[in-house]
Amino acid sequence: MTVEALRKDMVTAMKAKDKPRKEAVSSLISAIKKAAIDEGCRDDIPEAMADRVILKELKSVKEQIDTCPADRTDLLEEYQYRYDIVSSYAPKLMTEEEVRACLTEKFADVIATGNKGQIMKAVMGELKGKADGKVINQVVSELSK
Repeated sequence: MTVEALRKDMVTAMKAKDKPRKEAVSSLISAIKKAAIDEGCRDDIPEAMADRVILKELKSVKEQIDTCPADRTDLLEEYQYRYDIVSSYAPKLMTEEEVRACLTEKFADVIATGNKGQIMKAVMGELKGKADGKVINQVVSELSK
């Protein structure tokens, strides 16, 4: 997802007077800009960085939903709406089967060692941002047994 596409969607939301959507998209843009400034690429923001920040924001919104008290339905609805918006911009992540296939194909020599820490170190460089860390950890645990 590019920052320009997010800006266009924010303008569309403002014209439609969809305040919750505008706020969610605006916060995504702000988070991406902050990450770009921190990494020193303020003007030319790579798409991979934007996707990484969107995934991070998606995770934080999911945590908000999980920690919200059940009796606060108003907050839960707000968080769920925001989660739906952020997830619509998030990149498609690999499934458990795709992760397993990738690991057995590319990292067969490392998996043969059976050392989970060594396997995770080798694998995370390749799959970071392409698959959920929990899914990767689960597949590596199964394969290293």
